Amino acid sequence: MGHEIERKFLVRDESWRKGASGTPYRQGYLAIARECTVRVRISGDGAWLTVKGPARGLTRLEFEYGIPPADAAAMLEELCPHPPIEKTRYRIPFGGLVWEVDEFHGANEGLVLAEVELEREDQPVELPPWVGREVTGDPRYLNAYLAEHPHTTW
Repeated sequence: MGHEIERKFLVRDESWRKGASGTPYRQGYLAIARECTVRVRISGDGAWLTVKGPARGLTRLEFEYGIPPADAAAMLEELCPHPPIEKTRYRIPFGGLVWEVDEFHGANEGLVLAEVELEREDQPVELPPWVGREVTGDPRYLNAYLAEHPHTTW
Protein backbone atom coordinates (compact mmCIF):
# COMPACT_ATOMS: atom_id res chain seq x y z
CA MET A 1 0.00 0.00 0.00
CA GLY A 2 1.38 3.41 -0.95
CA HIS A 3 1.48 6.48 1.22
CA GLU A 4 3.13 9.87 1.38
CA ILE A 5 4.31 11.84 4.38
CA GLU A 6 5.10 15.43 3.52
CA ARG A 7 5.42 18.92 4.90
CA LYS A 8 4.75 22.03 2.81
CA PHE A 9 6.07 25.58 3.16
CA LEU A 10 5.86 28.96 1.48
CA VAL A 11 9.11 30.10 -0.11
CA ARG A 12 10.42 33.39 1.28
CA ASP A 13 13.00 34.49 -1.31
CA GLU A 14 14.75 33.61 -4.56
CA SER A 15 17.97 32.15 -3.10
CA TRP A 16 16.79 28.59 -3.85
CA ARG A 17 17.20 29.29 -7.60
CA LYS A 18 21.00 29.20 -7.57
CA GLY A 19 21.96 26.20 -9.70
CA ALA A 20 18.39 24.84 -9.82
CA SER A 21 16.91 23.44 -13.01
CA GLY A 22 13.26 22.51 -13.25
CA THR A 23 10.80 20.29 -15.05
CA PRO A 24 7.43 21.56 -16.31
CA TYR A 25 4.27 19.85 -15.03
CA ARG A 26 0.66 20.02 -16.23
CA GLN A 27 -1.98 18.40 -14.09
CA GLY A 28 -5.70 18.32 -13.54
CA TYR A 29 -8.24 16.58 -11.35
CA LEU A 30 -10.73 13.99 -12.47
CA ALA A 31 -12.30 13.92 -9.00
CA ILE A 32 -11.96 16.09 -5.91
CA ALA A 33 -13.71 14.93 -2.74
CA ARG A 34 -12.98 14.90 0.96
CA GLU A 35 -12.41 11.14 0.79
CA CYS A 36 -10.02 11.17 -2.17
CA THR A 37 -8.69 13.01 -5.19
CA VAL A 38 -7.86 11.57 -8.60
CA ARG A 39 -5.18 13.47 -10.49
CA VAL A 40 -3.75 13.15 -13.99
CA ARG A 41 -0.26 14.61 -14.56
CA ILE A 42 2.12 15.05 -17.48
CA SER A 43 5.80 15.74 -16.90
CA GLY A 44 8.50 15.38 -19.53
CA ASP A 45 7.82 12.23 -21.54
CA GLY A 46 5.81 10.60 -18.74
CA ALA A 47 2.25 10.68 -17.46
CA TRP A 48 0.60 9.36 -14.30
CA LEU A 49 -2.77 8.81 -12.73
CA THR A 50 -2.66 9.34 -8.96
CA VAL A 51 -5.26 8.59 -6.29
CA LYS A 52 -4.79 10.23 -2.88
CA GLY A 53 -6.75 9.72 0.30
CA PRO A 54 -7.43 12.26 3.04
CA ALA A 55 -4.58 13.42 5.27
CA ARG A 56 -4.31 11.85 8.70
CA GLY A 57 -1.70 13.98 10.38
CA LEU A 58 1.08 14.35 7.80
CA THR A 59 0.30 11.00 6.15
CA ARG A 60 -2.09 10.13 3.35
CA LEU A 61 -2.62 7.14 1.14
CA GLU A 62 -1.22 7.59 -2.36
CA PHE A 63 -1.38 5.27 -5.37
CA GLU A 64 0.32 6.29 -8.61
CA TYR A 65 0.23 4.56 -11.98
CA GLY A 66 2.02 5.33 -15.23
CA ILE A 67 -0.34 5.88 -18.18
CA PRO A 68 0.21 6.67 -21.87
CA PRO A 69 0.95 10.40 -22.32
CA ALA A 70 -1.66 10.64 -25.11
CA ASP A 71 -4.32 9.34 -22.69
CA ALA A 72 -3.23 11.84 -20.05
CA ALA A 73 -3.38 14.71 -22.57
CA ALA A 74 -6.92 13.68 -23.59
CA MET A 75 -8.01 13.48 -19.93
CA LEU A 76 -6.54 16.91 -19.19
CA GLU A 77 -8.29 18.42 -22.19
CA GLU A 78 -11.64 16.65 -22.04
CA LEU A 79 -12.29 15.55 -18.46
CA CYS A 80 -10.52 17.98 -16.11
CA PRO A 81 -11.75 21.45 -15.20
CA HIS A 82 -9.81 24.27 -16.81
CA PRO A 83 -7.39 25.84 -16.42
CA PRO A 84 -5.04 23.00 -15.48
CA ILE A 85 -2.39 23.39 -12.81
CA GLU A 86 0.82 24.50 -14.52
CA LYS A 87 4.08 24.61 -12.61
CA THR A 88 7.78 24.04 -12.81
CA ARG A 89 9.20 21.65 -10.22
CA TYR A 90 12.76 22.00 -8.97
CA ARG A 91 14.43 19.28 -6.88
CA ILE A 92 16.92 20.75 -4.41
CA PRO A 93 19.00 18.68 -1.98
CA PHE A 94 19.31 20.18 1.50
CA GLY A 95 19.97 18.73 4.95
CA GLY A 96 20.07 15.14 3.71
CA LEU A 97 16.63 15.40 2.04
CA VAL A 98 15.40 16.40 -1.40
CA TRP A 99 13.14 19.44 -1.38
CA GLU A 100 10.70 20.01 -4.23
CA VAL A 101 10.06 23.64 -5.04
CA ASP A 102 6.99 24.27 -7.20
CA GLU A 103 6.84 27.57 -9.06
CA PHE A 104 3.27 27.95 -10.30
CA HIS A 105 2.26 29.54 -13.60
CA GLY A 106 -1.01 30.48 -15.27
CA ALA A 107 -3.92 30.94 -12.88
CA ASN A 108 -1.63 30.33 -9.88
CA GLU A 109 1.16 32.65 -11.05
CA GLY A 110 3.23 34.09 -8.21
CA LEU A 111 2.81 31.14 -5.83
CA VAL A 112 6.00 29.26 -4.90
CA LEU A 113 5.79 26.32 -2.51
CA ALA A 114 8.42 23.95 -1.12
CA GLU A 115 7.65 20.48 0.11
CA VAL A 116 9.68 17.67 1.53
CA GLU A 117 8.70 14.01 1.72
CA LEU A 118 9.57 12.15 4.90
CA GLU A 119 9.99 8.54 6.00
CA ARG A 120 8.02 9.11 9.20
CA GLU A 121 5.93 11.92 10.69
CA ASP A 122 8.30 12.65 13.58
CA GLN A 123 11.40 12.78 11.35
CA PRO A 124 13.55 15.84 12.13
CA VAL A 125 13.82 18.29 9.25
CA GLU A 126 16.46 20.97 8.79
CA LEU A 127 14.77 23.89 7.05
CA PRO A 128 16.61 25.61 4.19
CA PRO A 129 17.13 29.37 4.66
CA TRP A 130 14.73 30.14 1.79
CA VAL A 131 11.80 28.33 3.43
CA GLY A 132 9.13 30.50 5.06
CA ARG A 133 5.91 29.78 6.90
CA GLU A 134 4.71 26.17 7.09
CA VAL A 135 1.37 25.61 5.35
CA THR A 136 1.12 21.82 5.70
CA GLY A 137 -2.26 21.95 7.43
CA ASP A 138 -3.73 24.74 5.29
CA PRO A 139 -5.99 23.18 2.63
CA ARG A 140 -5.72 26.29 0.40
CA TYR A 141 -2.22 25.14 -0.60
CA LEU A 142 -3.29 21.71 -1.83
CA ASN A 143 -3.03 21.44 -5.61
CA ALA A 144 -6.60 20.12 -5.74
CA TYR A 145 -7.81 23.31 -4.02
CA LEU A 146 -5.69 25.49 -6.31
CA ALA A 147 -7.29 23.80 -9.33
CA GLU A 148 -10.72 25.04 -8.22
CA HIS A 149 -9.64 28.27 -6.48
CA PRO A 150 -6.57 29.66 -8.24
CA HIS A 151 -4.14 31.64 -6.11
CA THR A 152 -4.60 34.73 -8.31
CA THR A 153 -8.26 34.93 -7.16
CA TRP A 154 -7.51 35.02 -3.42
